[in-house]
Amino acid sequence: MAQITLLDGGMGQELIARSGDDPGTLWATRVMIDHPGLVRAIHEDYFAAGATVATTNTYNILHDRLERDGLDHLFHALHLRALAEAHEARAGARRGLIAGSMGPLGESYRPDLTPPVEVSAPLYAEKARILGPHVDLILIETISSLDLARGALKGAQAAGKPVWLSVSVDDRDGARLRSGEPVSALADVLAEAPAAAVLANCSMPEAMAAAMEALRPLGLPFGAYANGFSEISSLPLPEERRAPAYCARHDLTPEAYAGFALRWVEMGATIVGGCCEVGPAHIRHLADRLRAAGHGIA
Repeated sequence: MAQITLLDGGMGQELIARSGDDPGTLWATRVMIDHPGLVRAIHEDYFAAGATVATTNTYNILHDRLERDGLDHLFHALHLRALAEAHEARAGARRGLIAGSMGPLGESYRPDLTPPVEVSAPLYAEKARILGPHVDLILIETISSLDLARGALKGAQAAGKPVWLSVSVDDRDGARLRSGEPVSALADVLAEAPAAAVLANCSMPEAMAAAMEALRPLGLPFGAYANGFSEISSLPLPEERRAPAYCARHDLTPEAYAGFALRWVEMGATIVGGCCEVGPAHIRHLADRLRAAGHGIA
């Protein structure tokens, strides 16, 4: 039986659901500003559910997001606030790792907005230098193109901590990134800048088995944390700089989600958890199922 690192679940959608706010384009960052302590409470709930990693609420703290709302002067302070809430939750749980989240530049699910590597790498390095002293690892999330993976990995080395790279795959073909490029081509990217683990995230759970098949030959610890959205890949790209519209599924119960995750573990995945619309109840049920199957959670 395997030793499994159990990630937490989604933060942004959970924040929105609990606050009842319309956060606008700033999403989880806006909720964190308006509702101090709510991020910590969600981290606490994930630890109580069995998660062994707290992923910081820093995914969307990016210059290109903050500038639109006139809040770029808070770039550094917002990182520190998110880090403090993760640390407070871990102190209460007395266990766990803290993963410093770095989300995609441009917009989630928009590989067409990928900036050149010479632009993205310094931006990620700036973020990594803030996160590095306060986290156990860097988690690059929801990367939809090879060039964005290349820039993010290069920049993330500035943290001086292990780096996990997680890509978002096509909902109908998990062997391909949302850009259409093959997941297997990450081998060339990883040859340029190292990662300690490779994952797939924020895609439908039905796509993740194919993603696992593509990630496994890379020779690193691998895993998945899927979302609970309806299919995104078939949606038209908006003309303005924002993600495609999406809606939550109603069929992805904790029991159903755990069934998918156990399949990934059977395929060799040692890192599993949840992304958007996958909450503490899903993580709790997954932890129970993993233990019932004889796996350890570390």
